[in-house]
Parts: sequence; structure tokens; C-alpha cells
Amino acid sequence: MVDPLLSLAKADVGALRNAVKLLEHPSLAARLTNMVGKPVGIVGRALPAQASQVIAKATAKSLEGAFKLALLTIRKGPQPSSQLLHRTMAVTSGAAGGAFGVASLPVELPVSTIIMLRSILDIARGEGENLTDPEATLSCVAVLGLGGRTAPDDAARTGYFVIRGLLAQSVTEAVRFIAERGVIEEGSPVLVRLMTQVASRFGVVVTQKTAAQAIPVIGALGGAAVNYVFIDHFQSVARGHFTVRRLERQYGKDIVFAAYEQLRQDFERN
Repeated sequence: MVDPLLSLAKADVGALRNAVKLLEHPSLAARLTNMVGKPVGIVGRALPAQASQVIAKATAKSLEGAFKLALLTIRKGPQPSSQLLHRTMAVTSGAAGGAFGVASLPVELPVSTIIMLRSILDIARGEGENLTDPEATLSCVAVLGLGGRTAPDDAARTGYFVIRGLLAQSVTEAVRFIAERGVIEEGSPVLVRLMTQVASRFGVVVTQKTAAQAIPVIGALGGAAVNYVFIDHFQSVARGHFTVRRLERQYGKDIVFAAYEQLRQDFERN
């Protein structure tokens, strides 16, 4: 059997190796645990009972805003933005979240989510994606679901290609709808289905973020740091995801998948 890595240029092997690292070990929970000094999973279970409702509503509102931005991008093309500006705004909104806790989530999370999606769109464009193509732009929204790993063992059970495949089915349905109708409305069933899939994973990560910011000693400064890690996490997932897509366009999906799996197994052995 021919080594699939031999089909890729040396620089692209390095890019794919970095993508595997970003996509197969993207546990936000581990990073937040190291930051706050407590397992965020345990802290999350200690949140007030009403917090889950607040988180669910804030997550839904945030994704509605994200999809509006995605549809606007499809219709009018991407607007210029800045990664540094994204990070600065995320830190600022996170400081508000840290200062006011769960109560601020309905205001702070939609802002953070739009900031993240603008950043993801920039990363996708940098990897050669045409953001007036509905499939490319909706794949940017899907990154919010790809980044929703709950723990390291979740990555072992449901790797990048498994989760991507599940989300891709809903993306394909939405793209087909657009091709047939020429437009897609925010409340379209196909879009609601994709939003629900993304929300089921994104909401778990939002809970982890909220739990970290709810620790009394965190406060405004810590809240800003938590939001910085939050946006950096999804930027990393986006870089890995759109690197893989770029290489698939260049070498074909089968070759890239085989090379990716070989590199993933190498990481697991080491």
C-alpha cells in the first residue's frame, strides 16, 4: 500500500499534521481547568438550576445571530475585519461576563459568538474558501459544532471526520435548498435543523465557559481571560478544519483522509 503522505508536498504534510493536532485534541474544558484550577465539569454541575435555561436561551440567540451573519455574507460577500480586533472585543465582552456572571450571558454570548464567526470567516477566506458559496459559509457556522468536544475521551469516540460528516449532511441540505429556491430564510426548516445540530454541541462548550466565569475569584480580569481562551479555541478548530478542506481541494478527499488518519494514529501512539 502506498504511503498517502508521499502524495503530499512536504509543507502540506506539516500543515496537515498541525491540523490533526488542532482537531483531535481540541478540549476547551482542559484549558479552562488549567486556568481556573478546578475541573469545569464539576463546577458546571454546581451552577444554579436556572442557569441551564439561561445558557440554552443565550446559545439559541447567539446562533441565530451567527446564521444571520452567515446569510448576509452569502448575499453580499465578506466584510473586512481583523483577528486582533476580534480578540480585543472578545476580551472586553468576557470581562463583562466575568464581572456580572451568568446574568450577563444573554448579552455577552451573542457578542462573543459574532466575534468568533467573523474570525472563522476570515480564517476560511485565508485558506482559499469562496464565502459567497453557501457551502463554504455554512461550513464556517458548523465550526461552532466541530469545536464542541466535551472531553478528551469524546475525541476518541467521535473524531473530527465523524462530527464533520454529521454536520455536513445538514449543510448539504441547506445548500440544496438555496440552489433550488435561490435564497434561504432564517426560519427555513433546513436551517433550523443545522442550527439545532450545532447548538447541541456548542451549548456544552458554553456551559464550560460559563462555569469558569462563574467562579467567584475569577471576576472581570479572569472573565476576559476565559473569553480569550474561548475564541482562541474556535479559531484553532477553524484553522485545522479549513486547512483540511484546502488540501482536499488540492489532492482529493480520499488521499487527504488517508493521510490524516495515518497522522492521527501516529499522534495516538506517541
